[in-house]
Amino acid sequence: MESRVLGSRSTAGPRPSWAVLAVCCLAQFMVVLDISIVNVALPSMQDDLGMSAGGLQWVVNAYTLAFAGLLLFGGRAADLFGRRRVFIFGLTLFTLASLGGGFAQNEVQLVIARAVQGLGGAVLAPATLSLLMTSFAEGRARTRALGAWGATAASGGAFGTVLGGVLTDVANWRWVLFVNVPIGILLIVAARAALVESRGQISRLRDLDVPGTLTVTGGLVLLVYAIVRTENSSWTSATTLGMLAGGVVLIGVFLAIEATTANPLVPLRIFRYPGLAAANSIAAVLGAGMFAVLFFLTLYLQRVQGYSPLRAGLAILPMPISIIIASQAVTRLIGRLGPRPIIITGVVIGAAGQFWMTGISAGGSYWAEVFGPIALMALGVGTVMVAMVTAATTGVPLHMAGLASGLVNTGRQIGAAVGLAVVTALAENRTEHQTHQGVALPRALTSGYSFGLLIAACVFAVGLPIALLLPRLRRPEPVVSVSAPAAPLDGESVVATESTQA
Repeated sequence: MESRVLGSRSTAGPRPSWAVLAVCCLAQFMVVLDISIVNVALPSMQDDLGMSAGGLQWVVNAYTLAFAGLLLFGGRAADLFGRRRVFIFGLTLFTLASLGGGFAQNEVQLVIARAVQGLGGAVLAPATLSLLMTSFAEGRARTRALGAWGATAASGGAFGTVLGGVLTDVANWRWVLFVNVPIGILLIVAARAALVESRGQISRLRDLDVPGTLTVTGGLVLLVYAIVRTENSSWTSATTLGMLAGGVVLIGVFLAIEATTANPLVPLRIFRYPGLAAANSIAAVLGAGMFAVLFFLTLYLQRVQGYSPLRAGLAILPMPISIIIASQAVTRLIGRLGPRPIIITGVVIGAAGQFWMTGISAGGSYWAEVFGPIALMALGVGTVMVAMVTAATTGVPLHMAGLASGLVNTGRQIGAAVGLAVVTALAENRTEHQTHQGVALPRALTSGYSFGLLIAACVFAVGLPIALLLPRLRRPEPVVSVSAPAAPLDGESVVATESTQA
């Protein structure tokens, strides 16, 4: 089976589809892995570099925020400048930032390296999905490819926690960053051999929507930073309210720019495609729920239960396994059922697992309070992830493939960044309140983590009414004529679908 670039000119012949799929999925896995791989290593980083509690959160948020803020730019750049070229550039930047982060000598250097990693990931991640969309014709082949990509994206965060625990325990925390270097080099070589370049629509930087990129990124940064700093300032302080207002204004300016500029970063007409807006909203609540669980659970297992990093990582192993199982099952069902009922089912299952997880206690056992909830939650996440990507990309023209994939990733990462910031602040306030009342530290920490998990579960459950807004599957009309001359593909080609959604 061979793969070719659909809807664009290419500079080389066909490539084996398995090679394209392997390169794209491994790159996506590496990007998502780094959102969570540092979680288990956070206590070791804090001890080694003398980091503050706020600094620890920024090790996670610097990556997530840069990733979320620039994903739309990365997706659009892939469409405009060539997906293979942008893929390799993002991969190179990500690899170099990982090397720099591994050698960091203080908190500032580490946070900067993580932010640059996020920038590289923002360029790389949408290119992986748009390469798949333009390399596989819509129908069974693309559904299977998106199923593999979805399983990779959903399980990468959980596997990051496992791998982070192993590397931190066997070597040290620096290897959670160094591990990306050999993988990145291997992928750069493989990408040059396996991927076909698609010629972009423009080749000049000035044609990019730089004002739109700056305003949306600045707005997101202000919003998340305002929430994060409530650790030191109250929610009603003038500084916090000012930053929140500034973030909202910048997002409003961004929307105004997109409605009037000749080359928008996000052409607003893309939201006319069925399912895109709802799928991206579901991606946001999915990101908020999942990454809050990974953050709190790793801290709970180490700070309260006394697990080593290795043991904590292995304790979360049921999560990626359940995600992979669910993703494979969904890939076989989605062609018959469509995304809507699958997403509804997944949200119900995932939310049930998260609410169950809020029952953790300071003296509880892993098998009674952790294993079942994370396995159930992960089944829901794996079910939602594949169907969500399909719902967001079905029917989108190929020349907007990078943008559509950037929107999917942006929704999930914005949810992760904002959700983690809000939930962490609330959990810390609960813990602080408990300690002031004389509650023992393990119980106070557990109370805060449990409260944070409860908020995350409520956010995840919001995905249910959103899923009801997704279009239903519409069966195709019987085709009378079965043969017709094939038309050549070009940059504006229309994608033929085996099943459409209305």
